[in-house]
Amino acid sequence: MAHKAGFVNIIGNPNVGKSTLMNAFVGERLSIITSKAQTTRHRILGIVNGEDFQVVLSDTPGIIKPAYELQSSMMDFVKSAFEDADVLIYMVEVGEKELKDEAFFKKITFATIPVLLLINKIDTTTQQILEEQVDMWKEKLPSAEIYPVSAIENFNVQTVFNRILELLPESPPYYPKDTLTDKPERFFVNEAIREKILLNYSKEIPYAVEIETEEFLEDEDIIRIKSVIMVERPTQKGIIIGHKGAALKRVGIQAREELEKFFGKKIHIELFVKVNKDWRSNPYQLRRFGYNNK
Repeated sequence: MAHKAGFVNIIGNPNVGKSTLMNAFVGERLSIITSKAQTTRHRILGIVNGEDFQVVLSDTPGIIKPAYELQSSMMDFVKSAFEDADVLIYMVEVGEKELKDEAFFKKITFATIPVLLLINKIDTTTQQILEEQVDMWKEKLPSAEIYPVSAIENFNVQTVFNRILELLPESPPYYPKDTLTDKPERFFVNEAIREKILLNYSKEIPYAVEIETEEFLEDEDIIRIKSVIMVERPTQKGIIIGHKGAALKRVGIQAREELEKFFGKKIHIELFVKVNKDWRSNPYQLRRFGYNNK
């Protein structure tokens, strides 16, 4: 049997369930999932391997109108998703009517590759509303194949995956068959810590934070990690640390538990907080953190 391989890129507005879908396909929590917008900042590859196929899935940041340099860089990751896709997944949620950026929507309308439009979160609606949604999207994107799904309930996810396999071109694998993702271990340490910050702090704090893992030392039965939480202002540093260090300690405990599940090993983690003034608007700092490839 011929081997199939290709790139399947997932795009959509913030918070529609792109990361949940990719994690359901891959079977690992590669992408952060929280209820806050702009959770995914990078383009993250998740690779699903079978005997005669390799699906390279790409989770991208939610589409927004950029307000500062970091967000512009995040949108560059989304633009790149159009360039190498063999199949494009455009994900919407029930009740949604358009992308937050008209130019991106036009690109989808004129896409020359197969587009699968997934209407997510159907577990939250009625049959009648769902049928109205399907009709509306048929009119807006007549060339797309439409699938109602619930990524969180795993409903129709396998059907979509089977369709992806049918659409993939014949090709040898792009990555070694035991590869799960293109990201290094430190990336997932950073993401786990950032997820816990998103869950534990409100307002601007989570969006002003970047993580840098300075040490990742793996022994047979334990991984020792030293990570720095960067913030933009001294007041944010105080909030992250909390009274007598309690808030930072909570983040550390939660991140350790998450990483022990991910790596299947005992984790020892040390967290530090540093001020890195206005890093989100500084092209040099953005390049350093892997955002700006310009």
